[in-house]
Amino acid sequence: MRLAQSRPRSALDSAPHAESARAKVNLYLHVTGRRADGYHLLDSLVVFAEAADTLALDDAAAPLSLAVEGPFAAALEAAADNLVLRAARALSAAASLPARGALRLRKTLPVASGIGGGSADAAATLRLLCRAWGIAGDATDLHGVALALGADVPVCLAGVPARMAGIGEDVSPAPEIPAGGLVLANPGVPVPTQAVFRARTGPFSPAVPLPGLWGSIADLAAFLAGTRNDLEPAAIGLCPEIGCVLAALRAVPGCRFARMSGSGATCFGLFDTDAEARAAAAALRRPGWWTHGGRLQTQRDARA
Repeated sequence: MRLAQSRPRSALDSAPHAESARAKVNLYLHVTGRRADGYHLLDSLVVFAEAADTLALDDAAAPLSLAVEGPFAAALEAAADNLVLRAARALSAAASLPARGALRLRKTLPVASGIGGGSADAAATLRLLCRAWGIAGDATDLHGVALALGADVPVCLAGVPARMAGIGEDVSPAPEIPAGGLVLANPGVPVPTQAVFRARTGPFSPAVPLPGLWGSIADLAAFLAGTRNDLEPAAIGLCPEIGCVLAALRAVPGCRFARMSGSGATCFGLFDTDAEARAAAAALRRPGWWTHGGRLQTQRDARA
């Protein structure tokens, strides 16, 4: 089942040709198997944060190009053909249209951090250029284009809380997510996804039965306590700083639950309110760390 696309909004979305690329958070992540071709099969509950990169189209008629700015721009300077340009070219090929447009990415999410920054950027590119190039949603297999770009791109394309399964191709609606606060904290150490998967040991995990809804953040936290991130032990072995981040999150008053997202090194904490989350993010600041606190994005936010 595919989800309808949403267009995540932020204060930076004031330009007519701009798109937010929100951080993706894996509330749990079970590795359920491995295909013969080496791809791992996953089961994950995905939500989105207010923290986001922003992609703008400065000149729709210009040759395809990308300028990168922002606090994490330097990490992408060596990637002349990053996911934004790959997404633009893939969409161009799928829609049989010329790849044009001067794109500008403001990179505010840390790179290689387990919150799908590159995947969110690619998904934002697809949404933005579909509007700019006049591509109807049912005229091109956007889901297929997204999946070819990376396992997290389809769920980021939808941009709403979802369950992700398979190698990322199976994206279905999540139970209603309760309103609350979300903190993200990263120790400033990039963790390559492939290295984490190679270091993972142990048996595969089953898929998780989901309830119809959670009445509160406390209910969601209680449910998550019975799940895992199967990549967390391997990631901590490669980057012990992740353990320090988790300990710091769990020590913050009001933190209902804390875990690593994706393949790390970003960790998240759930709080009852966004005000508590913002205060917790401020309290967690350390030299070299990146932190964010705000609202946990729900299905109601996407419908607003």
